[in-house]
Amino acid sequence: MQKVATPAQMAAADKAAIASGVASQDLMGRAGRALGRAALQMMDGGYGRRVVIVCGKGNNGGDGFVCAAYLAGHGVSCTVVPVADPATLAGDAAWAFSLLRSTSCRVREFEPAELHRLLAGADLVVDALLGTGFTGSIRGRPAEAVEVIGASGAPVLAVDIPSGVDGLTGQVGGPAVQARATVTMGALKAGLLLQPGAELAGKVIVVDIGIPQEFVETQVRMAAELDLAGQLAPRSASAHKRSVGKIVIAAGSVGMTGAATLSASGAMRAGAGLVRVAVPRSVRSEVAPTVVEALTTGVDETDEGQFDQTAAATVTGWANQWDALALGPGIGRSARVQGFVEELLTHVTVPVVLDADGLAALSGRAKWLAKRSEPTILTPHAGELAALLSMGVEQVNSNRVEVAVQAAQATGATVLLKGFRTVVAEPSGEVVLVDAGGPMLATAGTGDVLTGMVAALATQMPPFEAAWSAACLHGLAGELLAGQIGGRSVIASDLLWAIAQVMRRFEQ
Repeated sequence: MQKVATPAQMAAADKAAIASGVASQDLMGRAGRALGRAALQMMDGGYGRRVVIVCGKGNNGGDGFVCAAYLAGHGVSCTVVPVADPATLAGDAAWAFSLLRSTSCRVREFEPAELHRLLAGADLVVDALLGTGFTGSIRGRPAEAVEVIGASGAPVLAVDIPSGVDGLTGQVGGPAVQARATVTMGALKAGLLLQPGAELAGKVIVVDIGIPQEFVETQVRMAAELDLAGQLAPRSASAHKRSVGKIVIAAGSVGMTGAATLSASGAMRAGAGLVRVAVPRSVRSEVAPTVVEALTTGVDETDEGQFDQTAAATVTGWANQWDALALGPGIGRSARVQGFVEELLTHVTVPVVLDADGLAALSGRAKWLAKRSEPTILTPHAGELAALLSMGVEQVNSNRVEVAVQAAQATGATVLLKGFRTVVAEPSGEVVLVDAGGPMLATAGTGDVLTGMVAALATQMPPFEAAWSAACLHGLAGELLAGQIGGRSVIASDLLWAIAQVMRRFEQ
């Protein structure tokens, strides 16, 4: 997995590298040359190309100056536009600016109208204004420069992070650069992976500038397809249906039977050997034909066709004899359903995956979940997590990593926060971001499929690994479908075929 650093962690790694004997100018030189190589690749060559490098007064600006010198040496016509008086530059940035004296680069004083004119004929603009430590809203000359860059329509290569994006959260408080690509130094940054920063960053290129990875101390990592290979090992020749995962799923109600079908099907496609679906008695005949491989059992229900609290003892008995329980999709939100959920969470002694209406039953009572000593995996979207923690959805999305960790610590559970990008956190502070999925999964029922998948994998590996592995598999299945039928046309049941296709990759 790739490490994902906060701005503070990356600054500490930079400082540690310098303390170990790596010259700071060497770091800046490597960063600038890496930028230059990326620029040449974006333009498919250098001779005859025109590049404008817009630089701030910090180290990002220094990287931009080195980039300009490198590009000039490769036949590129470079114009450097510092937004601050070059006489005020200090340290490595001043050293980098001095490199321009022996090149053909032109330096132009910043004026919005002049920058607009320069960008009109540019093949590329390099955004070297602000770094990952930026927070808040851009003001003054940098803000003017960002506005001109945006209005120009010229392709942008950003240094470390698009100017205007918070390097920790990905949030934007004012004008921000829309980059076609971003070259980031040493490690991924959270602000490049979370919205809206992820969309503004374009293609993210991580470059090694000589900071040893052991100096990048972080609990956040990014999982991709290759990381699944170690999780989804081939089954042994002696595997049988009771050895590869026995799951109980409590889901569905009158009018919501699809939730039970999709959860059970997701579990089976993710490899569960036996699945028992518990549903309110009146809908058993509707659910059973849709999941013929599962055991489908009707239990006590309310007059509205939802689970009655009295059904909890029956479901608990089944769950405690098997390996995991998935609870919540489509079960409704009555007081009796709430009692049903609480009884199960109190008495079930195997891992529980809690989703949807199961989470709603505990709105505002996150700490209630901490009473469970057995593993629990929560799979909320931002709205469900906001209700659980008694906060606004905007607050959740303003810092998805921090809030997911907060929820994991408050509940003692593994938290899988759905969305782009999916964040999986555990109480220790360990976090995995999932580099798979996207808007093709924005359709009803895909979360129900994921619930079953998490439960299936939780019978074969620890909860944290089960959560991020299922999310990655789910996202890859969505990407496969988007490539074959188009993202807008994907429906939840399509995932069942695609999950099998993705899992097949790990069996060959």
